[in-house]
Amino acid sequence: MVIEKNKAVFVHYTLTEGTAEGPLVETTDNSEPLAFIFGIGMMIPDFETNIEGKKAGESFEFGIAAARAYGEYDDNMLVDIPKGVFEVEGKIEDGLLEIGNILPLMDQEGNHLQGMVAAVGADTVKVDFNHPMAGVDLYFKGHVHNVREADPSEIEHGHIHGEGGHHH
Repeated sequence: MVIEKNKAVFVHYTLTEGTAEGPLVETTDNSEPLAFIFGIGMMIPDFETNIEGKKAGESFEFGIAAARAYGEYDDNMLVDIPKGVFEVEGKIEDGLLEIGNILPLMDQEGNHLQGMVAAVGADTVKVDFNHPMAGVDLYFKGHVHNVREADPSEIEHGHIHGEGGHHH
């Protein structure tokens, strides 16, 4: 069975920055494969393009430029937020505003966002809303572990159930 729209796909991969020799970002070695339904928007489009048509046992190796992955780094996504926003009952929780911390936030329209503390000033906190991999070229190397039909409930729910997938 080949990888095509609405197939349940299981892949093992190693992701590095830039090239095969670049710094390791993550790997599925010694763990369950990445499981997803092909063609429903779960993955970076260029990732899917590069594995489409492959079968279980086939390997892959390709790079994706930052602009076609998580986008280029955007300085406009660095936002100064008044420190008072982080206060609860007039106090800021110890350790909350440390550089590198990921903060769950909400905008004025109620949309949930995640931002990373980039700097802490006297009255404001600079929060970075770029994706953590923005500006990074990606390099994938791996193999297709399995391809099967996605059952209708998986397609309806938008994820794989059972081994390697979501457990309800």
